[in-house]
Amino acid sequence: MLKEAMLYPSFSRQLLTTHNAGSKRFVLAFSGGLDSRVLLDLMARFIAQYPAYSCHAVYVHHGLSNNADVWAEKCLAWAKQSGISCDVERVIVETGNRISLEQAAREARYKALAQHVQQRDTLITAQHSDDQIETFLLALKRGSGPAGLASMPVILPFAKGTHLRPLLNVTRAEIEQYGKAHQLEWVEDESNQDERYDRNFIRHQITPRLVERWSGIHKAVARSSALCGEQEALLEELLSTQLAQATQQDGSLLVADNTTQRVGMALIRQWLKRQKVVMPSLAQLEQIWFNVVLAKQDANPKLCWSNVEVRRSQGKLYLLQQWNDISQWQALLELDVACQLPQDLGELVLSDSGSDKALRYPQKDEQVTVRFCYQGDPIKPLGRSGSRKLKKLFQEYQVPSWLRSRTPFIFYGDKLVAVVGYFVVADFSGDDIAINHRI
Repeated sequence: MLKEAMLYPSFSRQLLTTHNAGSKRFVLAFSGGLDSRVLLDLMARFIAQYPAYSCHAVYVHHGLSNNADVWAEKCLAWAKQSGISCDVERVIVETGNRISLEQAAREARYKALAQHVQQRDTLITAQHSDDQIETFLLALKRGSGPAGLASMPVILPFAKGTHLRPLLNVTRAEIEQYGKAHQLEWVEDESNQDERYDRNFIRHQITPRLVERWSGIHKAVARSSALCGEQEALLEELLSTQLAQATQQDGSLLVADNTTQRVGMALIRQWLKRQKVVMPSLAQLEQIWFNVVLAKQDANPKLCWSNVEVRRSQGKLYLLQQWNDISQWQALLELDVACQLPQDLGELVLSDSGSDKALRYPQKDEQVTVRFCYQGDPIKPLGRSGSRKLKKLFQEYQVPSWLRSRTPFIFYGDKLVAVVGYFVVADFSGDDIAINHRI
């Protein structure tokens, strides 16, 4: 009972000593499980003691369980009982061959939570020291270095504010003891018992045996994680100037020819870290170095992982999102009507107003379309003396290979008349229509 009695004072000190008092507003990630249910109760006590602060809870409805609607109602009721406002955010969890369900759900959850974090607010989540052990062991299993083994920090930047884990030094047993002592109710997610998930396997099969063998394992892992975090922070500080010089205005990374493998891989990892993507494994990082950075000059190298990929063009590395093939996509174009392009490629408008007119009017039998694929004869851009294949023209215009399949083509009938952003085909040029592409 002594540990339970000490939980709230420790919790309140954590909030007061680490919280940025800019807005004095907390956003609580509330799933209704034991951990976040206890966090809600602790937060209610904190607000009662320090009324200058406020809290808003958010339940993220993933739609992955048949019980999710019931859990959402319970969370709303518990928050109301605690005097804390609460919203339910429904999200769609998109999965694929390159991303796990756990990862997809986590990304959707934090994206939804970020919408509620206003300027200088603090997001609080209920991860505890048993979660830290799980995260540490999962990083160890993946062969992670200091960055991965640093696991979860207590506080870090998030959205417009910060993300605080005030229970990170508290064990699951202490949280459960608190919940029972205060007669709290909480929901039980059936997926937490499924040991097909690595985290659940560690939770049920590994951590209990570690604690039984070494009672100080929680503190040992916390200490090792902190040391790895310090080493990673030191490396980031030492490389900051070189990384700033290597990062180009378009966000790409220029790796100088005389860069050693060790420094180059460290720069790439820091570059990726700043772009907040799922970090590649050591094996994948080595592939980026050997198969992308050191590939032959005329090669078109890339490495894919999670939902991103690294490509090289003109000696620079680019981090790109992976997109589905749109070579079969097409849409009709009408004068002065905006056409929404797929995959965040903006909108295209043909207009007969403005000073930058480039095309002639189409004839009555020429249907105007926009597409993303051309496999026809060589073409002659306006101002050129001869025709060339599209691939050669893209090379001359220094269009990276991955942008070629995402560049809009305008057709009159089956004839290519313009490659948007680059050139108009000579036979279709004129002073009638302007091409406007807005992203």
